[in-house]
Amino acid sequence: MNILLVEDDPLLSDQIAMLLKRESYTCDVCHTVADASEACDTHSYQLILMDWNLPDGSGISLLRRLRSEGNRVAVIMLSGRERVEERVEALDSGADDYLCKPYSNIELLARVRALLRREGTQRTARLQKGDVVLDLSRREVTVSAEPVPLTAKEFELLELLMLHKNQVLSRYQITELLCKDFDAIKSSNFVDVHVKNIRKKLGRPDIITTIRSVGYSVKE
Repeated sequence: MNILLVEDDPLLSDQIAMLLKRESYTCDVCHTVADASEACDTHSYQLILMDWNLPDGSGISLLRRLRSEGNRVAVIMLSGRERVEERVEALDSGADDYLCKPYSNIELLARVRALLRREGTQRTARLQKGDVVLDLSRREVTVSAEPVPLTAKEFELLELLMLHKNQVLSRYQITELLCKDFDAIKSSNFVDVHVKNIRKKLGRPDIITTIRSVGYSVKE
């Protein structure tokens, strides 16, 4: 899951990012409205953790802009503002949840999991590129309506890339998301082997694009 953290306090942002990464989330960090706005325009996120007060504006203004553009990404507002009126303002502006500072790591992670579960249940049950279709509910892959058997890891890798179409995922990111025992395989060609097998089994060598020296992507 891709999470964007928008927090101007360097120490706090580092702590939250480390916390999320330990839970196997992918986390990008921005410290200003301008940087966060650019990140939202160029990447797809499942969740944004948004501070209210930022050096060049407010998280609320960015949230309103996202909602006005039809971006329905889940947003948790993080703020030291405790007044009921301010919580209502955040929720009315499009926030999905509101968490007052200081908060515990346990509560933050619980809120993150709850929102991501909700987003997951709303996710489409089918992913498609050309004649290749992934049925997520049945865990099946078809090419031109013909089933193609993939291993569990091959299916997960293809699902991950198709969920993030037009984004480049590094080998490190893919390995970190698909494998719990990363230290044991970090020097192997785990990802490259699975990509090769997927292409061969599907008979579609262009289904996954190699981004040299970086990783892989599924393009529209």
